[in-house]
Amino acid sequence: MKVKKGCNSTDAGVPVTTEEELLANTVITPEDVLGLQKITENYLCGPDENVYNIDFTRFKIRDMETGTVLFEITKPPSTGHNMLLFSSTASYLDVRTLGAALVEFTVGDMPIDNFRMIERHYFREKLLKSFDFEFGFCMPSSKNTCEHIYEFPPLSEEIMREMILHPYETQSDSFYFVDNKLVMHNKADYSYSGGP
Repeated sequence: MKVKKGCNSTDAGVPVTTEEELLANTVITPEDVLGLQKITENYLCGPDENVYNIDFTRFKIRDMETGTVLFEITKPPSTGHNMLLFSSTASYLDVRTLGAALVEFTVGDMPIDNFRMIERHYFREKLLKSFDFEFGFCMPSSKNTCEHIYEFPPLSEEIMREMILHPYETQSDSFYFVDNKLVMHNKADYSYSGGP
């Protein structure tokens, strides 16, 4: 299993881009999505662009300090796009270091060089944190596991209260690239009010 620590992308020097501009591009690069200033409303690529047949089959999120499992899911039936609704309690917002302890994915019959994920978390239209993970090389027809370590900045009491009071207004875009070309885009909405 690979363990990868995500860097906090500061996006310094990256030109601002809009979703509309990116949807007009024939190729979307990591630098393109780093310029986004808010959550996307649409998917920036279709399921048919995943020519490598990358399929995320399982992941588990845990508190790195205590080892407590906070969330675990296995792959639901495929709908083409992946949208996750994540529900937890307010205490989740106090965790500073998370490990997606078991990220499990399979790869089709082509090898993958330079597999990279950029994940951007927003509350309303404010960027909370941007993560950048390198998966590296993946062999064809392989099942892979790795751990991503997420270090979150402290949030003000006011922001946390607003995030709890407004379920599913905390959102993320996860962009997956092979050789600097977008091949997958997943989205998630989060609730910290303790219910679905």
